Amino acid sequence: MRRVPVESSAVTSVGYDAATNELEIEFAGGGVYRYYGVPASRVEELLAAASIGRYVTEHIKPRYPYAGTD
Repeated sequence: MRRVPVESSAVTSVGYDAATNELEIEFAGGGVYRYYGVPASRVEELLAAASIGRYVTEHIKPRYPYAGTD
């Protein structure tokens, strides 16, 4: 999945596959995680958030299943 860089102290890049509703996040501290079942509207909110890291913590991590990637 292709990720794009974002301006955030917590998140380095974000990618999204609309066909599968999978969101991929690369964290600044290391690690890439893929979140499943994320609607496109949620990704739009994430990218527009004043704090991407806070948005991930409050709206993505607690709501969607995920797995680490290689």
